[in-house]
Amino acid sequence: MSLHRSSGFRPIGEILARQVLPGLRSALRYPLRVSCLGTVRFVDDHDADEFDRTVVLGECTSPQDAMTIAAQRVSRDDIRVGEDDTLRFEARIAAIHDSTYGLVLAGEIRARAIVWQQPVTSDAQARRIVSEASRLRGSASAACNARLARNLRYRASLLETRLVDRGWRETAAELLSLPRAA
Repeated sequence: MSLHRSSGFRPIGEILARQVLPGLRSALRYPLRVSCLGTVRFVDDHDADEFDRTVVLGECTSPQDAMTIAAQRVSRDDIRVGEDDTLRFEARIAAIHDSTYGLVLAGEIRARAIVWQQPVTSDAQARRIVSEASRLRGSASAACNARLARNLRYRASLLETRLVDRGWRETAAELLSLPRAA
């Protein structure tokens, strides 16, 4: 008599390796932190020096919730730098990071909406983006005009929005392929 292995049963080691451990690893990366990178200036002083600032919007337990919170806050334009009403924050990039500071998803803010960026699909593509962003940051360091330097740094940061952590690339691509409510 020969024993036939049923396709419905798998060894416990295989179940642990393929289903349980990846779930545990991803659970360690929560909560997700939602933030915005932007420029701060005084409300009435148009010629004043501007400076870059990152403002944390909140924490979430899922990428979908993080995208929703970011979209709501950006659309309402209610992102502030502390309690000081004399400072104006212009949000430029929204980002979602995990608890290990790995990038989950990021996008450019335009007209009170977030244009989420597609993540890189390969390490070679990531290297090209890092190289170009480094070149832009080098140009920013050499720039003698503060506004030009800030714009070059912004362009570098915008390129880097595609540098989604390897563990989140598939999730980010799936999130961006889903239809979003208007």
